[in-house]
Amino acid sequence: MSKPTTKEKRPKIDSGIEQQLLAMAVEQAAEIFVITDPALSILYANPALEAVTGYTAAEAIGKNLITFLAANSKKNRAAEIRKVLDAGEVWNGRLSNRKKDGAQYEEVATIFPVRNEKGQITHYAAVKRDVTRLVALEAQLLQAQKLESIGQLAAGIAHEINTPIQYVGDNTRFLQDAFEDLLGLVNEYRRFVAAMNGKPGENPLLTAVNEAEELADLEYLASEIPLAVRQSLEGIERVAKIVRAMKEFSHPGTEEKTSVDLNKAIESTVTVSRNEWKYVADLELDLDAELPLVPCLPGEFNQVILNILINAAHAIGDVVSRGSGKKGRIVVRTRREGAWAEIRISDTGPGIPEAIQGKIFDPFFTTKEVGRGTGQGLAIARSAIVDKHGGTIYFETQPGTGTTFIVRLPIGAK
Repeated sequence: MSKPTTKEKRPKIDSGIEQQLLAMAVEQAAEIFVITDPALSILYANPALEAVTGYTAAEAIGKNLITFLAANSKKNRAAEIRKVLDAGEVWNGRLSNRKKDGAQYEEVATIFPVRNEKGQITHYAAVKRDVTRLVALEAQLLQAQKLESIGQLAAGIAHEINTPIQYVGDNTRFLQDAFEDLLGLVNEYRRFVAAMNGKPGENPLLTAVNEAEELADLEYLASEIPLAVRQSLEGIERVAKIVRAMKEFSHPGTEEKTSVDLNKAIESTVTVSRNEWKYVADLELDLDAELPLVPCLPGEFNQVILNILINAAHAIGDVVSRGSGKKGRIVVRTRREGAWAEIRISDTGPGIPEAIQGKIFDPFFTTKEVGRGTGQGLAIARSAIVDKHGGTIYFETQPGTGTTFIVRLPIGAK
């Protein structure tokens, strides 16, 4: 009987075959594999580079690895990478890069030195993986968590505001009714005084009453106080409407679809977003009163409408700031189209240039200046409508005239 071996021998592979296998593995890898010279100029790139970025290997060779970085990360990241590599260490991290068509994508990368037999660095190699979708999902999750927290906070604030507003409203209406009663009594007193004034003889009390009425300017008070009360009630109702809209907009997050009145949800969102559009546009609602309840996630739907309204306001704002200052127009329409509920949001902005029409739903794509847009609004909207509701979202645009976003949700789907 042979004794069991304590150490198994590794099968030997011919060095030529080993190199061939290695080359095949690198060529067929889903991750980008790049080799550069010490200055980070690309000497080799596998086919995955073209699949991700659009650059062929021939186009990439000779380019510096840093040139692929997006403008917003190039300055800091380039110095950081160079510092680590000059120290002979391995750099690991996430990068924001640009594809050949200008679109931004996110990648995780490892860049490491390649040494010769003397230990000298002769080249660098980089292994990079496209994580754009993962980063977008993380951003959407973070946004959803923020919105849920804000929604809970807004609902609490709305509740706290609602009670005193009810007190103010009820008391103002009481004052309105009481003033009308008092005014009726005052008018009767005035008739009595007028009758007494017609009788002969001086009456010091009547003289004092007449002087007091003149000093109080009773005619002015009788006309202006009811107007002031009406305006106060209108303001109170406006605040109450905003409070109701906040409560409805900040609907608690739920994983189960519920039957939603889309018209009411849109009205609430329009109210909540008023500060975004009121300075640059007039907003018109054309809502189908016969639209049935639609199963959806209320918070997600509200966020989609909000994102589109804000984009419309920003687009119109750009036109207004460059032109005569005349307000633009936003129109929100709802209709039933067969088995679908359709929402159309039109604006009189500049329209979407043909060159970027294919990118506007891409994560992180934005034409807005830094600090004004994250490039996530429409990507989140598409995910919410298409992935979570089985609906569709698309747009019709005319450069120089405006854009209409069309959202369609299935009426009967659960």
